[in-house]
Amino acid sequence: MTKSLVRPADIYLRFLQLAEALRGLPSLPVLDPLEERILAFVAVNAQARDRLSVRDMMAKAEFGSPATVHSRLKSMREKGWLMLADTDDTRRKQVELTQAALLHFDKLSTCLVNAARG
Repeated sequence: MTKSLVRPADIYLRFLQLAEALRGLPSLPVLDPLEERILAFVAVNAQARDRLSVRDMMAKAEFGSPATVHSRLKSMREKGWLMLADTDDTRRKQVELTQAALLHFDKLSTCLVNAARG
């Protein structure tokens, strides 16, 4: 009996299915596509130990106008995905993931591992 070949695309598509199933679980409120991109950007920078301020985020043209970014950050804070931490300069706040957001990434990681296992 031969084992069927699994294409890399099949693994990725299985991951997408598993990740989509997470959306149905009771956890944090759903993010819109722009908020998902912002969350991923914050997470990648946190992983690299890069600090991001609200001003840094508002300067990212790929996320839209500063007003759009500011409103999305506010929305994501209200939904429980992000928090703002104080710095030495009280006028400047650092954007950080909440513990709930970190748990969400843990679940996505599990989905990826399970998809690769088949």
